[in-house]
Parts: sequence; C-alpha cells; structure tokens
Amino acid sequence: MHELPVTESILKIVTEHAAEAGAKKVMSIDVVIGELSSFIDDTIQFYFDILSPGTLAEGAKLNFKRINTRFRCRKCGQEFEPEGQNWLCPNCGALGGDVIAGKEFYVDSIEVE
Repeated sequence: MHELPVTESILKIVTEHAAEAGAKKVMSIDVVIGELSSFIDDTIQFYFDILSPGTLAEGAKLNFKRINTRFRCRKCGQEFEPEGQNWLCPNCGALGGDVIAGKEFYVDSIEVE
C-alpha cells in the first residue's frame, strides 16, 4: 500500500514537468527502483492507471529499471553485490557494509509529445 503515495508523487512530478515543457501528452516514464526499496512495479503501474486519467500522463507507459544492491565492506573497502541472503564480503568475510546502491527511487526521464 505504500506504493500509492509514491505513485501520486511520480504523477505530480511528471505532470508538472510536462506542463512546464509545453507538452501535449506524456508518452512514457522511466522510473529507477533500487532492489532494497521494496516497491513493486506492478502495484505502481496499477495505481498509476487509476490516478492518471484526465492528466497529461493518461495512458503513459511506465518503464522500470531495477538497480542491484551493492555494498562497500567497512573492513577492507571491497565493493560487492550480495548473493541472495549472503551479505558476507567475498574478499575478507566481514558481514555487510555500507549500502552504495540499491535504495534508489526516482523518475529518470519522461518522453513527451
């Protein structure tokens, strides 16, 4: 259910920028979502389809790009992508580290007519 306010924000951002650009219609929207964000593409699309009628973004296609989780080991500095639930550094065996990718959530681009 937390996708509803996020989808409302996407729609607001997109329609404001499209209007500022003098666009007649929004054709597609590229959205970047990090693996750790827990947002579900289909749920965002579902809410978008409900919220967008009557706006410049009505009928726009949402394209989702997923960003994999990446850590930087606090012990040795090695950057790595965890495999499943194995969050051990492959270089030194330390657990986890600082998240350097995977929390992203933003509108990357908008195609307008």
